[in-house]
Amino acid sequence: MAKPVVAIVGRPNVGKSTFFNKLAGKRIAIVEDKPGVTRDRIYTEVEWLNHSFTLIDTGGLEPESKDIILSQMRNQAKIAIQTADVIVFMVDGRAGLVAADEEIGNLLRRTGKPVLLVVNKVDTSKLPDSFYDFYQLGLGDPFPISSTNALGLGDLLDEIIARFPEKQDEDYEEDTIKVAVIGKPNVGKSSIINTILGEERVIVSDIAGTTRDAIDTPFTHGEDKYVFIDTAGIRRKSRVNEDIEKYSVVRSLNAIERANVCMLMIDATEGVTEQDKKIAGYAHEEGKASVIVVNKWDLVQKETNTMNQYIKDIRKELAFMPYAPILFVSAVTKQRVNQILETIKFISNQHSMRVPTGRLNDVIGEAILLNQPPSDKGKRLKIFYVTQISVRPPKFVIFVNNRELTHFSYTRYIENKIREAFGFEGTPMSILYREKGEDI
Repeated sequence: MAKPVVAIVGRPNVGKSTFFNKLAGKRIAIVEDKPGVTRDRIYTEVEWLNHSFTLIDTGGLEPESKDIILSQMRNQAKIAIQTADVIVFMVDGRAGLVAADEEIGNLLRRTGKPVLLVVNKVDTSKLPDSFYDFYQLGLGDPFPISSTNALGLGDLLDEIIARFPEKQDEDYEEDTIKVAVIGKPNVGKSSIINTILGEERVIVSDIAGTTRDAIDTPFTHGEDKYVFIDTAGIRRKSRVNEDIEKYSVVRSLNAIERANVCMLMIDATEGVTEQDKKIAGYAHEEGKASVIVVNKWDLVQKETNTMNQYIKDIRKELAFMPYAPILFVSAVTKQRVNQILETIKFISNQHSMRVPTGRLNDVIGEAILLNQPPSDKGKRLKIFYVTQISVRPPKFVIFVNNRELTHFSYTRYIENKIREAFGFEGTPMSILYREKGEDI
């Protein structure tokens, strides 16, 4: 299941970004003593007591403001509210209850979602007299905290995770291949799904951003069970015109988390863009099997080496995922669309593959004979033993004499030798080093 989403909302300058940065453990949001500085939502992953969740920082809500930027921030915060499983409504304990807080409180009560009323800037154990005014909002007991001094944050985090929805097992059987269809808006994600299914199962539109949320489409093909998770397209910030698209990144990240395989859609008429790299990076970092599907191939004028040149360009731009197969397709003409499912099934199996330990060590032994491990100041790295400890993605542990002697180039060499011997096409791979006596 995807991680729960927690949104921090409130009017400008109540300390939302300071709170966000404390929980993130690093300075991500811009903090400035001026209303409206945080103009876009920023998200981070937070872990507390073995519970992981996605935290969204928002621009301040100004319910009655006609200012364009504040209006956009208000819309973004509303979208964050729609996305969230738990809402942290932050108010200013120094300023006391103001009319804007009441307006926001009315908005939040109507959501029907768990809301935690958090009174920030309470820097001492003595509550200010204005603290009790916040009971008028009708949102339960306020929680006093100081984001700057990190007071009360632990108790608040306990309350946040206590309100997470109960984890529900997905209805899909264990052998169902879950495919996140990811990419920028208007690259043809919904059209490809419809072409594969042979029927209109999801809305197709030329208007970028039609798919506003992740839509699950389960189906069977032969004896194999699949579910396509069609996501809202991820756009570059500079090109986001509709506020509602701004939370597509969070939804797409959640879809990637849920998936076994990611199908990265690229527009053949545009090639690989910076945003494509970011989206591919999400899938790679999450350790998901991936296939790169270049759609609209029918719109590209072909010459003798057109496809080969495209492949070179893609490999150069997405150099961090050389393992991902590339398909050139057209949802309109159905060219090579029939190859998508067989490729997805293949890389899903590769993603789940476990290799025999004896054969693995034979391969590594041969690799060492061909290319000795690195040395430093007269000390050479010795490799004693290799084992695969997990799948999805495949993860290997190499036991060595001294982890400090390892080098990324030799790790890449070992990875290439493992891939040559066993395949692991379409999937990232993780290689860890341990010294004797260390836990795996």
